[in-house]
This record gives sequence, C-alpha cells and structure tokens, in this order.
Amino acid sequence: MSKRQTNVRAAVAQDFTVLDSFLTGSYRRHTMISPLSTADVDIFIVLDPKYFAANNQQKLLEQVRTTLLKTYKSTPKIRPDGSAVTITFTDFKVDVVPSFNRQGGGYLIPDGQMARWISTDPKKHVDLWTASNKAHNGNLVPLIKMIKSCNQGRDFIKSFHLETLILQSLQGITISDFPSGMRYVFGKGVELVKVKLADPAGYSDDVAAHVNTTEKIQYLASWFSWAHQRALEAEAFAKAGQTAQAIERWKLIAPNHFPSFG
Repeated sequence: MSKRQTNVRAAVAQDFTVLDSFLTGSYRRHTMISPLSTADVDIFIVLDPKYFAANNQQKLLEQVRTTLLKTYKSTPKIRPDGSAVTITFTDFKVDVVPSFNRQGGGYLIPDGQMARWISTDPKKHVDLWTASNKAHNGNLVPLIKMIKSCNQGRDFIKSFHLETLILQSLQGITISDFPSGMRYVFGKGVELVKVKLADPAGYSDDVAAHVNTTEKIQYLASWFSWAHQRALEAEAFAKAGQTAQAIERWKLIAPNHFPSFG
C-alpha cells in the first residue's frame, strides 16, 4: 500500500504542479476494515491554483484520469467517481482526490456530478476522530469498525456518512461496552438518516447528500430499526446467559465478522 500510494502521487505530479499530497479517509482515521480488497485508499492531492476554474470540476477529474492512464496503461478501470478519480487495482482501490487550498482554511474538492466545489478538511477530520476516540477511552474506533462491518457487502450508506452519523449519535455520552454502543447507535440512526449531517470539520456540506430520495431514506431508517431490534434481542439473550443465541443475532447484523459459537 505504501509503495502504491507513493507511485500514484508521482504519476499525478507528471502533468500537474502539486503543492501537497497526503493520505486521507478511513485509512488515515484508522477506521478501515478488512479485507483490503473491498477498501478504498484515499490520496488527497493539493494542486496549484492555476488549474482552478469555477466550473471545471468534471474537466479536472477527466484531466487527472488522463494523467493516471499514462502510468497505469494496463489498468482499464480508472474513472471519475464523485470527488475522486478511482483506480481499481486487482488488490484494492485508490481514490485520487484533486483539491485546492481554500481561502480561510481547509480545501476545495470537485463535485463532478453537481458541478460545484465542496469545502472540507480531511486533516481536521483526523484530529476530530482522534480526540473523540480519546474521549471514549479508545473505544470509538473499534465501535466504528464493528458498525461499518454491518454495511460491508450491503453498501447502503457511504462510509464517511456512516462514521459521521456514529459521531453524532454518541455526542454527550461515553461508550460503556460494545454491544450497548452498537444498539445505541442503531437506535439513534433511525432518525439521523432522515436529516442532513453537516461536515464535522465545520463546513456546511451535507455528508448525507447521497441519500437523496424518499425511498432511500425509508430503506435506511427501516434497516437501522431492524438492526436496533436485533441488537436488543442479542443483549437480552446475553443477559439471560444464552450466549449462542446472542451471537446468532449479532451474526444477522454483521454476517461477515461474527464467528459461529461453540
């Protein structure tokens, strides 16, 4: 992974003046889950402002794609995706996010689909996640990974949206144990998936913007409600000493990460 991301940065620098580049996303926030083949490694590329134009979001993404194809000639799956250019290697994906320094702090990243610039700050996200994990005595990151495992293979909610929802759910409380923490987030999530969630770095962009239809909202709310009920059942079984039954309930929620009991 280290070699791959270094090579990708060098590939972009062939055609662009790069002011800065760094790893972001779940890898940098320490919330990436296995297997690596299903993960995205995010590389943030800060470009010289000479490449910036008010309405060139999609064009910029296409230019980055063209540059990457010069180095990765035998990697056909290189395409713009949201605010990034995604390179699908045989072992894992790399998302290359072109950006510009933002006046007043943070960065601007392109939204090719909606032809706009999004204000964000992934470095601040790392600081926020680290501080929150410390406030939860180191239990936040493991809990995020557990809940993200429930989304694995289903992919009904974007990773950053889910992580932000978890942070929002746990404001003002401390995680006492992982079963109750999961149950609590699922319960709060029923309503939180119905509202906008601002970028936790302090910008106004809605990280839940991809949930943009009534059907998607209803589906998500229904899933969180279902998961909350299964978690309640699992806790009740565990309290009654019925460990096998409790684990079976957790396996329904996160089928890829709970082993069989016995």
